Amino acid sequence: MTIKIINKSNHDLPHYETIASAGMDLRAHISEPISLKPLERTIVKTGLFIELPIGTEAQVRPRSGLAAKKGITVLNAPGTVDADYRGEIGVILVNLSNEDFTIENGERIAQLVIAKHERADWEEVEVLSETSRGEGGFGSTGIK
Repeated sequence: MTIKIINKSNHDLPHYETIASAGMDLRAHISEPISLKPLERTIVKTGLFIELPIGTEAQVRPRSGLAAKKGITVLNAPGTVDADYRGEIGVILVNLSNEDFTIENGERIAQLVIAKHERADWEEVEVLSETSRGEGGFGSTGIK
């Protein structure tokens, strides 16, 4: 699939690191470092603008290394970039650690996964089919 992109940053285009990678790293495009205090959040711009085909979305997800090592994650993970959005991709980052974290220009802050999706049509009914699980939720399947 080919996706149109405008890159207003001074960084390379996002790319797959390996043949089996699902996501591409997004980099911060900022004029000066941003310091995030514990539990603070901010929107970090990327300088990227994309035109997705209808029936696809771009999912903005946390980078596992940044989350595990520094406690930095994407607040609305996964964030969705819709096919009709033409603005700059921004990443909502939150600092869940106990220490300040500084975001530098060019830092890898999140990953972008391109995914196909379906659109649903609702059919209102009075009764749903029965299953062995029934109404059990939130741990009812025995997974601890």
